[in-house]
Amino acid sequence: APHPSSHPMLTLSAFTKKPKTTEVTAGSTAVFEAETEKAGIKVKWQRAGTEITESEKYVIKAEGNKHSLTINNVVKEDDVTYAVIAGSSKVKFELKTVTPAEAAPAPAASELPTPPVESSQNTEGNKELLLLLRVLVFDSVPSAGTQPEEPVDPIGLFVTRPQDGEVTAGGNITFTAKVAGESLLKKPSVKWFKGKWMDLASKVGKHLQLHDSYDRNNKVYTFEMEIIEANMTFAGGYRCEVSTKDKFDSSNFNLTVNEIYHLCHDIVSFPFPSKTNYIFLLLHIKSTNLREIKLPSVDVWEILRKAPPSEYEKIAFQYGITDLRGMLKRLKRIKKEEKKSTAFLKKLDPAYQVDKGQKIKLVVEVANPDADVKWLKNGQEIQVSGRYIFEAVGNKRILTINHCSLADDAAYECVVGEEKSFTELFVKEPPILITHPLEDQMVMVGERVEFECEVSEEGATVKWEKDGVELTREETFKYRFKKDGKKQYLIINESTKEDSGHYTVKTNGGVSVAELIVQEKKLEVYQSIADLTVKARDQAVFKCEVSDENVKGIWLKNGKEVVPDERIKISHIGRIHKLTIEDVTPGDEADYSFIPQGFAYNLSAKLQFLEVKIDFVPREEPPKIHLDCLGQSPDTIVVVAGNKLRLDVPISGDPTPTVIWQKFLFTIFLNNSSTVREEDVFSADQWGKALLFESEGRVRVEKHEDHCVFIIEGAEKEDEGVYRVIVKNPVGEDKADITVKVIDVPDPPEAPKISNIGEDYCTVQWQPPKYDGGQPVLGYILERKKKKSYRWMRLNFDLLKELTYEAKRMIEGVVYEMRIYAVNSIGMSRPSPASQPFMPIAPPSEPTHFTVEDVSDSTVALKWRPPERIGAGGLDGYIVEYCKEGSTEWIPALPGLTERTSALIKDLVTGDKLNFRIKAINLAGESGAAIIKEPITVQEILQRPKIWLPRHLRQTLVKKVGETINIVIPFQGKPRPKIIWTKDGQSLDAKDVGIRNSNTDTILFIRKAELHHSGAYEVTLQIENMTDKVAITIQIIDKPGPPQNIKLTDVWGFNAALEWTPPQDDGNAQILGYTVQKADKKTMEWYTVFDHYRRTNCVVSELIMGNEYFFRVFSENLCGLSETAATTKNPAYIQKTGTTYKPPCYKEHDFSEPPKFTHPLVNRSVIAGYNTTLSCAVRGIPKPKIYWYKNKVDLSGDAKYRMFSKQGVLTLEIRKPTPFDGGFYTCKAVNECGEAEIECRLDVRGNQMNVMYNTNTAVK
Repeated sequence: APHPSSHPMLTLSAFTKKPKTTEVTAGSTAVFEAETEKAGIKVKWQRAGTEITESEKYVIKAEGNKHSLTINNVVKEDDVTYAVIAGSSKVKFELKTVTPAEAAPAPAASELPTPPVESSQNTEGNKELLLLLRVLVFDSVPSAGTQPEEPVDPIGLFVTRPQDGEVTAGGNITFTAKVAGESLLKKPSVKWFKGKWMDLASKVGKHLQLHDSYDRNNKVYTFEMEIIEANMTFAGGYRCEVSTKDKFDSSNFNLTVNEIYHLCHDIVSFPFPSKTNYIFLLLHIKSTNLREIKLPSVDVWEILRKAPPSEYEKIAFQYGITDLRGMLKRLKRIKKEEKKSTAFLKKLDPAYQVDKGQKIKLVVEVANPDADVKWLKNGQEIQVSGRYIFEAVGNKRILTINHCSLADDAAYECVVGEEKSFTELFVKEPPILITHPLEDQMVMVGERVEFECEVSEEGATVKWEKDGVELTREETFKYRFKKDGKKQYLIINESTKEDSGHYTVKTNGGVSVAELIVQEKKLEVYQSIADLTVKARDQAVFKCEVSDENVKGIWLKNGKEVVPDERIKISHIGRIHKLTIEDVTPGDEADYSFIPQGFAYNLSAKLQFLEVKIDFVPREEPPKIHLDCLGQSPDTIVVVAGNKLRLDVPISGDPTPTVIWQKFLFTIFLNNSSTVREEDVFSADQWGKALLFESEGRVRVEKHEDHCVFIIEGAEKEDEGVYRVIVKNPVGEDKADITVKVIDVPDPPEAPKISNIGEDYCTVQWQPPKYDGGQPVLGYILERKKKKSYRWMRLNFDLLKELTYEAKRMIEGVVYEMRIYAVNSIGMSRPSPASQPFMPIAPPSEPTHFTVEDVSDSTVALKWRPPERIGAGGLDGYIVEYCKEGSTEWIPALPGLTERTSALIKDLVTGDKLNFRIKAINLAGESGAAIIKEPITVQEILQRPKIWLPRHLRQTLVKKVGETINIVIPFQGKPRPKIIWTKDGQSLDAKDVGIRNSNTDTILFIRKAELHHSGAYEVTLQIENMTDKVAITIQIIDKPGPPQNIKLTDVWGFNAALEWTPPQDDGNAQILGYTVQKADKKTMEWYTVFDHYRRTNCVVSELIMGNEYFFRVFSENLCGLSETAATTKNPAYIQKTGTTYKPPCYKEHDFSEPPKFTHPLVNRSVIAGYNTTLSCAVRGIPKPKIYWYKNKVDLSGDAKYRMFSKQGVLTLEIRKPTPFDGGFYTCKAVNECGEAEIECRLDVRGNQMNVMYNTNTAVK
């Protein structure tokens, strides 16, 4: 982030008004006020780093963008540091408390000393007062704590990115970038740029400094760019680029440079008498709120453009311009008109775009084909490498960039001499795909939420949204974004009810949506603890069941926490909490409570200790069962499945009676009185066998002196029934019936059924469980999950009373499953089996443009277009049906579905009138039907033959010899017509010309045209007695022959007259003209005199006196010039005119000399695959004959080599050499005077792939 050092107004803050450090008297009230830029921003107040909550002591108010903190009854302990936070801005301030005795009265204004008068103006004092004015105008200097905290940026390589900054002209500012170095093997490379391409590393000096440091503790690299004494030209956009071995990142930021108000110039230049008077004047300026002074809105550029140069300084002073020189330079550029480029025929486009990893070519055309060009990237010259390839093809200069990366996104320029052509290259990254989507989540209030998705590329930038609103880094107190390789995270540390909604992660290539449901913490008590009455040495078990198995709790005894030991056990298994007390003693009698942690619940029960007293009667007594229900309806004992049933039955009798327990095996139907009558006597067959007095086993009976105990360990449903206890002794007997009812959670319902599936909803139906657990079902709980997920999400918080539910807010195209729980007073059943997977989709819309394409005696051809809306369910195919006119039965026209958008319905009855319809099918079902309005009669429609001759065939078709001819002629006609092709009235030879026919067109095909293919072709269509025909003229042309009978008719002065006759072979095309050339007999180099010349005679002028000339003529038609020319046999001698001069007779000098190389061959090393040349120079008279050798082998017949000789310069061109073309090359010159030769070595370098390829080729 930028740290402006020249003025506090440069700090980027969310506050327009900040609270100030205040000094108050103890016992009074302190008020701190702050104003934010925008209304509605959440503001927090802190005291010594701890957030302040509103109370009688602290009063917090917020009205619009105004916020205040009031501290009542200030004491000495309040003398600490406070802070106010809005967004990422944090401002610290202090409250200083003084006692009344320490507070000193401030002197009155009249008591201030009179400032001394200064006789002259103090320049240094003016500078100090100017700085003071800036402070007073913009604000007072804040404390060190007012700097906003640097936002941490988790995206890319940056930990902290440079932020936009603002500075006053002449001030200093520092921009800071921090890079995480924990995962880097070496220091990253960082570059600073201004604009698109200006590298600031070359501008380091008086006004710019670059610094870097490394924090070993935090493993963070810090890079700083410091701008010193900024001026107006420093304003603009900047960029910081950081790169490592395999990663790259960049960050853009802006610098704004503000001018000093011209009022400051007037104050500095005004002769004030003293500094003290300055201060009073500045305080007055402060009180008038200089921020509200509005400067006149004028166009300074327009004024400067119209003003003469002598007025520039006056205008600059009047309007407060501090950088007049910079503005004049820009003004000069505005006035300068753009000159037309002389070096470039075609410049670069303003911008290019390429996908990342692809190749791009930047092409310019230069005026001079031999001109050298330079390519620059961001002002730096580009060197040849594997990624950058330079090419020169004629006037074109090409820069090829292979495998473009983000580092290639830059400004490029091509330089030719003093001219430049600029462009920008934008590298587009490939779309980022979401490979693992988000999953729905349901959490409790206050819990941590973490959305996770996986994308196709590491370090990709994604956008998070909540209900369509983008989540930004400004909400740092709420959301946190995290990257881990290809995984992206959105984290909410403490969720609230407001966080419920749909969360979306977006990339440039995909979208994933998930729903977050935040549930308030509600705890349901399925089973509360019950009062217990137990006897000495017995076991007491308190048991409760709550809805959340993660909830913990504590047990209290008379308000004190129970500490477990060997006799007292506390257990927590799932949703069940138990307190077990073994060997109960009188001291265990108390009130017991269970308190779930985090909930305002208190489940209480009482443990009563039962002392059994038996009075001894020393006489015989008949046995007696002491139950309260005896003589009334059977006593019913309810026990929860899995719990222990202990039934104590007090008995008496003397002598001690014998106890027999029996269980009725069948259902007992009681009469309306609900009592067991005497006539309801059960036979032995209706009752089971007597239970023995066994002390072991799950169901057992224990016999004691005064009572018997019936025990069932882990009650099951089979233990339910009517139990009869019979006591007997010699005196008599007694019996009692006890009904035991076992209740349990319901059985799981069957798998729910899904129906009425829509775009984002469906209807879920289910049946009650087969067994309700002995208690009525209170309701149902429904859950859903995505098919590929393992996380089930609850859909209802209140129990569902009905057996149907409409589930909503699903995502179209995602496969879901449903399951159901049944709930009774005991608890929640196990989940039902998952429903059949289903996808919320809507059927597609009906197909469009449904029409009849063709009708025959037994078939109908139909065509249509896909539906406008297909949806996430895709398109499985189409079903085509037809119905006879007058009938309502629709018959499938095709077996099954068709995926095509056309169909041919066969085997129809001729003459039937049929209606046709089509429907689109997908997983959601059928679409609406598209119907042809009128019935179609199945009958062949006779259609006259008609040839649709293409426009370009209505005139003569001209082709050159050797070209391919492919003529397509569409037609119509039913039934299918007979097609006849003829040429000049004769049938075509199938071996020479190919004919292909279809239902709608006919094709004439000639693979290689010859002259004899010229002629008039005719195609005829015939249907019964109806015909249609067209004629096509084809002309095959070739190059003409040379003119005939060329002769030199006359020579006079500097002129020569020629005549010739047209060529015998015109190439089957009109002769368009002739090309006349001349050649000096000495050099025999030909020069064109006339081209496209129409006549068969001409006069060649401007010939040189004393020379002899030969002439030749080429003929020309549409194919070009003739391959040979007609040449005059005798030369035309141009005689000298004027006085005849007889030259003296001198002996002719012999200029003959043997060949001699004036420039040698040079050893060369070249790169394989690029054409190369070897050059040397030779002289000799007569002109020597040249031979080239490679390793002493003559190269004359090898097409790989081309040899040139021009004005004594010899060149050997080697086309695309390979490493095997390396060796010793020799050039040999021979004439009648002698011979000479010269030799050089050529090395051809190639990359490894080329060498391997050539080696394999050589081996083969």
